[in-house]
Amino acid sequence: MIRKLLITALLGASAASASAGEVYAGVGLPGLMLGFAQPLGDSITVRGDWATLGKRNKQLNEEGVRYDAELGFNRVGLFGDWFFYGGLRLTAGATFNNLTAELAAKGDGTTTFVIGGKSFVADPNDRLNVSIKYPRTTPYLGLGYGHHASTGWGFTFDLGASFGKATLSETHSGPKLGNPAVVSQADIDRELAELRDGIGKVRYIPQVSVGLNYRF
Repeated sequence: MIRKLLITALLGASAASASAGEVYAGVGLPGLMLGFAQPLGDSITVRGDWATLGKRNKQLNEEGVRYDAELGFNRVGLFGDWFFYGGLRLTAGATFNNLTAELAAKGDGTTTFVIGGKSFVADPNDRLNVSIKYPRTTPYLGLGYGHHASTGWGFTFDLGASFGKATLSETHSGPKLGNPAVVSQADIDRELAELRDGIGKVRYIPQVSVGLNYRF
């Protein structure tokens, strides 16, 4: 029995090493993607890829405050594919993320802030900074097509998500934002709670991507 198991394992390892590897590239969410896949048999492939959206800057109006936002996302993914019908597959794995959003609200002496239900004209030296971060490591589940045993060029598609909940933190300062008589810490906490309620509804990072692969 042990001899048969050893022979089977050796034959499986030999077949996997004999199978050609694959390089692939994609685009969509989460951005531009480059990866490598290695089949371990007719129905199993393991792969890893790197994806990035880079950094983007935009203005957001959230809960009565206008923020200058800097958004950035990079991730590395490790996946296992199980092919249940031709090139169709179930995918499971983990992603290692650097997904952050930095929100900065600055007063100018004319702009009205609404924080915790209180309205006031922010001083030019008032600052409210909110940091939003998703977990560094998240599980991934998805459906897809491609990366199955073949040669030459092929097409890939993925629809799935990495599951995790964002956390928020803040810092504030200035003649009014730093003055409890104008804006208390309870007011700031309510503002953060309102942001958290909105962002807390998003408990996953989606992936919708298409790409090309080449198997050697």
